[in-house]
Amino acid sequence: MRFKVILEWDEETGVYVATVPALPGCATQGRTREEALERVKEAIAVTVEGLKVTGQPVPSGDVDISIAEVVIPA
Repeated sequence: MRFKVILEWDEETGVYVATVPALPGCATQGRTREEALERVKEAIAVTVEGLKVTGQPVPSGDVDISIAEVVIPA
C-alpha cells in the first residue's frame, strides 16, 4: 500500500511532524526527516491493522494533494 505523507518542521517543538491525510489521526514525529519517515511507516501499519481488526474500511486509494502558492504583498 502507498500513502501520501505530509512532513512539516515544527519550530516550537523542534521536530518533524508526519501526517497521513488518507488516514485521519495517523501521525507521528521525529528529530530528523529520516526518523519521522521511518516512524510514519510504522504508524501507517498499525493504523491499517487497527482498521482491519475493528472491521472498518481501509482506504483503497490515496487522497489528492495540490500545492498552492500565495504571494502576500509586504
